[in-house]
This record gives sequence, C-alpha cells and structure tokens, in this order.
Amino acid sequence: MSNSTTTTTYTDQFDVKCPSATCRSCRQTGLLPVLDLGDMPLSDRLLTEAQLQLEEPRFPLEMAYCPGCSLVQILHTAPPEVLFCEDYPYYSSFSDALLQHSRDNAMDLIARAGLTSDSLVVELASNDGYMLRNFVEKGVRVLGIDPADGPADEAEKIGVPTMRAFFTYELARQLREQGAVADVMIANNVLAHVADTNGFVEGIAILLSEDGVGVIEVPYVRDLIDHCEFDTIYHEHLCYFSVTSLQALFRRHGLFINDVKRLSIHGGSLRLYVQRRENVGKSVRLLLGEEKAQHIDSYAYYQSFAERVTDIGRQMFDLLTQLKTQGHSVAAYGAAAKGAILLNYIGVGAEMIDFVVDRNVHKQGRFMPGVHVPIVEPSRLVTDRPDYVVILPWNFKEEILSQQEPYRQLGGKFIVPIPAPHVV
Repeated sequence: MSNSTTTTTYTDQFDVKCPSATCRSCRQTGLLPVLDLGDMPLSDRLLTEAQLQLEEPRFPLEMAYCPGCSLVQILHTAPPEVLFCEDYPYYSSFSDALLQHSRDNAMDLIARAGLTSDSLVVELASNDGYMLRNFVEKGVRVLGIDPADGPADEAEKIGVPTMRAFFTYELARQLREQGAVADVMIANNVLAHVADTNGFVEGIAILLSEDGVGVIEVPYVRDLIDHCEFDTIYHEHLCYFSVTSLQALFRRHGLFINDVKRLSIHGGSLRLYVQRRENVGKSVRLLLGEEKAQHIDSYAYYQSFAERVTDIGRQMFDLLTQLKTQGHSVAAYGAAAKGAILLNYIGVGAEMIDFVVDRNVHKQGRFMPGVHVPIVEPSRLVTDRPDYVVILPWNFKEEILSQQEPYRQLGGKFIVPIPAPHVV
C-alpha cells in the first residue's frame, strides 16, 4: 500500500506539520492531524496515452481537524484552474440516479419557494445543466455558473445559460450591481471544493434575495468517518462538513441554516436550506444534538480513523492479490475520483486490474491517474467477461448492479470496497 508518510517539501499556508496552519473557516491555528494518504495524483486528471510518458504531478493529501469550529479539512490546496478547467471530465448527466435525485429536488424547490417565470434560480458549479434543465422546463429563469468549458457547452446546448467562471465574492458583487437577485441559489457538492470558503459563502449572502433560500448539498463528515469512506478524500474536496461546523460558517456571514435533510447520495450527504432570517427548524436542532452526543465536535471522534483506513486498505489489497494468485481476472467499474484514490492508496494498477469501464464517453480511451489502468466502454464486461469487477463509485452500487445484470447472469461477480471489502 501507499506510504502514509509524505516526504514532499512545499510552502503552503495549510500544513499540519506547521504550527501556523490555519482553519479554512474560522482561521484558528493548531489544526490536529486525522489522516495522511501520502502524495496522490489529481484524481480527476485522467491521462491520454501520450501523457503516460510524462511525469505526473502529485500533491500531499493530509486531513486535519480544527478544534476551534470542528471543521475537518485537507491541508494542501491544489490549483483550481488545474483541478476544474483543464479538460475537466466530470459530466453529471451520465448518472441516472443523480439525474432523478436532482429532478426531485428541483420539483420540490419550485413548490417550496413558489417559483414562477419572474423568479431567478442561480446554480453554482452547474456542470452540464443536469439540475437547471428542470427549471427551464417549467419556465423559470436560470443562470448557471461553472468554470469548465466542456460541461458548460453541454449545458448551453440544452438551453441553460451558463457563465464560465469560478463563483467568488467579487463575482457575486458584480452580478448584484448588474441587478441579479436570486430567489433560489443552488450549490451541490461545490462548497467543499472552494479554497476561499468564507468568500464563497459571503457571495451567496450578497446574491440571495431578502426572502430567498440557498439550497446546498455537501458530503456529511459523519458518514465519511462512521463508514470509513476514505476514498472520498481527494484534492477537489478541501472540506468535510458537519452541521456544527456549517452553522458556525454560515452565521459568520449573516445566513442561518433553518432546515436540513440527510441524504443517502454520494455515500451520505446533507442538504441545507439557508436564509437571511433565522427560523431554525427541528431538523437542525435534532442533528446538532446528535452530533454533540456523538462528540463530532471533539478530536477524539476522529482519532481512530487512520487505523481503520489502513485496515480496509490491507483487506482490499489482500483480496485482490488472492484472486490474481488463483488465476482470476479482475476489472473495475467507474473511472471515478474516489476510485483513483482507492487504487493509488492500496498500490494496485494494471498488473491486477485489466481495465476500468465507464459510461462517460469523455473518459473512455484515457487512463486512471497514478496507476494508468485503461478506461473502456461498459460493453467490455460482457465481451471480456472478467471474473470479478471492483465497483469504484460504490455510492452508486445499486444503479450499477442493475445496469450490469447481463454480466451478472454470465456469472460475473462484483467487489464493493467500502465500508469493508465484500463480494456481491
């Protein structure tokens, strides 16, 4: 498995080994180490065949806990223009489950906020228009904001106007000066991606109308720790939120979490409803109480995490080694970011995994970062019939199992790595 001790030296304001490390939210120093995954490649930087001959950039991947506001965060910030703009391969519309999840959310928001043709819905990190298309269908005005050209192009093809930019405090102020006021602001799985956490939230506060609502989805750190979802830790995910840490963050900018829902998507997420006026509901008080009872606001809650990660990594490596020793063929499903982290952490590449299949045509023909396993179309599962297939995006396990029923009927078996490696 990967060496958990990073030897790379670098200058960065976020360095757990440095007493001056400061929290991305409250700016307190003295962050406490939780997990060190070593130097990792950028998990969404899928390689072309020509790039296999070049030196691949790697960055430290260390996670720490802030005793001041309870925010869990990684310590090194990779350049966002490299993470999200350079041939960004993630297109949300390739997941049927995510499309349905988003449509249900949109229909609920139209009813909840009483949206009409006079309303404005702004989505931050709108990707290929997978979410806003539902509002366009109902005649509601929308604006998507996303820095990645490929997904933005796809969004505009389906009638979703998209501004190619990173959402910042400065951009929010410019839009407000131009008369843009959002009745609903949507930010799904983007808050954790932003280096300027406070500036991003302040931007939401600026652009949101007086009676508007911000609807924000984030992975829940409670599920990450409880289910040992260490492969969701990668350079794009700078922060790992609890309701406790989120409440401190939003209140700092005059916004209040008035409602919250726990979701199963992405291995466990939170959907927050934030507004300018304080009207905190029972759902928020309940989760805050649960977090207090489970000591999520305490460093002790996180101290055994690294040991559990090591154990899962060892189990996964031993299982794959045993299968290959017995002469079995092994492939993988889903060229997901979490899959890149898993394979690089346990040190498994093309010598054990024959190929990775993925429905996303933008990923096919490329190679997994770090381990250089080729990415091919899903039909290869039926034509090549590998004995076992590792489900890398295990958070969509049920969707994948359903899609690949023909392969299962041929005797194929799937390996689910999280929360503990097992065969289905």
